Amino acid sequence: MHVTVERFFISPGHNFFGRRSLPAGTHPTVESTTIRCRAGWGIEGDRFYGYRPDYNGQITFFSAEALAALRAHCALPALSAAVLRRNVLLGGVDLATLIGRTFTLAGVSFAGTGEARPCHWMNHAVAPGAEEWLKGRGGLRARILTDGELALGATELTLAEKISQPDHAARFIRERTVELRFEGGV
Repeated sequence: MHVTVERFFISPGHNFFGRRSLPAGTHPTVESTTIRCRAGWGIEGDRFYGYRPDYNGQITFFSAEALAALRAHCALPALSAAVLRRNVLLGGVDLATLIGRTFTLAGVSFAGTGEARPCHWMNHAVAPGAEEWLKGRGGLRARILTDGELALGATELTLAEKISQPDHAARFIRERTVELRFEGGV
C-alpha cells in the first residue's frame, strides 16, 4: 500500500519516560529528514537506542490522520507532532492494523508490537484531556527487524505474516557486546 512518511523525530534523552513523580525533562526533540534503523537496537541517536534486548518500542509511529483529528479536537491547529514524542509521522495507514504483524516500510522490516499508549504527560504536553482522547489513537510501538535508512516522502508499506517469536535475548546481548567492543576499540 502507498503511504507517506511525513516527519521523523528523535530525542537523545527522556522527558517523560520514568518521570511520573518528577518534572518533565528538557531534552530536545530533533526533527530529521532521514533516520537510521538498526535491527534489535532502535534508531541511531534516539533515547531508546540499545535500551534492552527485544524492546517493543525500538521505534514508534503516529498517524498523520490522528494528528489532524487531535489538532481539531483540541482547537490547536499549529500543534507540532514533536510534542507527542513518537518517532515517525506516517500517513495513509491505520496503525492499529499493524499490531501483531510484521511489515516492511521502504525496505526496512518491523514487528508491530502494540499501541503506543498515551500517558498522563499528554495532558501537559498537548492540552487537558489529550491523554483520554489519545487512548486507542496513541500510535504504534514496533521492533526493528532489519537495518536500513528511512527517508521522508511517499513509499510502500508491505504487510507480512503474523509475528513469529523473537530470537533469544542471549543472542542479541552477545552480538551487541561484540559490536560495542569493536566500535569502542577494545
